[in-house]
Amino acid sequence: MDKFLRQPYEGELDYFKKNPEVSGMATEDNRIILNPYSNLSEQEKNSVIKNEFSRLLIRNKKVEAPKFEITQKQKGFFKNTPYAENEDLMRQTIAARVFSGDPSAQDFTEEQLQYAAMLQDAMDAEYAK
Repeated sequence: MDKFLRQPYEGELDYFKKNPEVSGMATEDNRIILNPYSNLSEQEKNSVIKNEFSRLLIRNKKVEAPKFEITQKQKGFFKNTPYAENEDLMRQTIAARVFSGDPSAQDFTEEQLQYAAMLQDAMDAEYAK
């Protein structure tokens, strides 16, 4: 997974210091950075990388953006977050979490699992290049 990782720039480090709950992000230069101030295990870091990589796949149109239904439980989970007002971003976040094995995806559906499988195929194709 190191192929798409880079070290955070100074401004990104400042952001991570101020936002320790953010474990990583997909950057504007289509790379993935991890928060060096978090105490994630290697397994958790790999999940964050996978989560953020799915966002790059969607952003760069390697896969179609998710259109699946969002369950009421998922909507409730994201109620007081920035995703509450943007169901497209909520779908992308749910898809990324299902894909990376994050249980906060809540009660994911078969359609969401199928989308995650498509993300896996797209990731495998990108790493094969």
